[in-house]
Amino acid sequence: MIFTPALDDRFGVGRVTSRVGISREAIPIHGDTDIYSLVEQNLPSCVLIDEAQFLESKHVNQLANIVDWLNIPVICYGLLKDFRNQLFLGSQALICAADKIEEIKTVCSYCTRKATHILKFNDGKPVYSGKVVEIGLNDKYKSVCRIHYHRIPTQGE
Repeated sequence: MIFTPALDDRFGVGRVTSRVGISREAIPIHGDTDIYSLVEQNLPSCVLIDEAQFLESKHVNQLANIVDWLNIPVICYGLLKDFRNQLFLGSQALICAADKIEEIKTVCSYCTRKATHILKFNDGKPVYSGKVVEIGLNDKYKSVCRIHYHRIPTQGE
């Protein structure tokens, strides 16, 4: 079973789409969604969660119960930190509950260093405050290293 938070509506509510365009239907997670009950009714071989950073703590607890009581593996994908360099609440809850955490490394948009931060842009300029959850495509956010989080290169650098 595939789930994704309902607030991620970039490609339609209840749809998971990769950057290369592969797309699948997913069950949207709303505030009142009982993931445990849905999984218990269907007993899939695995549960996948996309954009897990947007989960609520109660949903993370339900996922842990799926693993512990239904013996069904749960795999979550999502960002760790927001553009302010703060943990997302869903990510924080997942760190506390997870049996295993694997980092998918990416490279800075400006150099070859490891990207450790998310830089948000409005009108082409970096912003470090404001609304935390703002669904956007690749032109709104960039993965960057710590150096380029604080100082993006000017043209010609």
